[in-house]
Amino acid sequence: MKVKIFDEEHEKDLENSINNFIKENSIDIIDIKLSSSCSIYGEEQIYCFTALIMYVPKEED
Repeated sequence: MKVKIFDEEHEKDLENSINNFIKENSIDIIDIKLSSSCSIYGEEQIYCFTALIMYVPKEED
């Protein structure tokens, strides 16, 4: 089993990153864990959307 971590500032960017990874790799997904957080720096809100994908590479025939 392997893992891949994604970290983006917008949920749509996270979605695109994950979809591209799945499309570009021959894998069987075991599980996906999602986390989001928000922090304040000065007057700016900073969002963090993180996903961890647990997967197994598909074996080639």
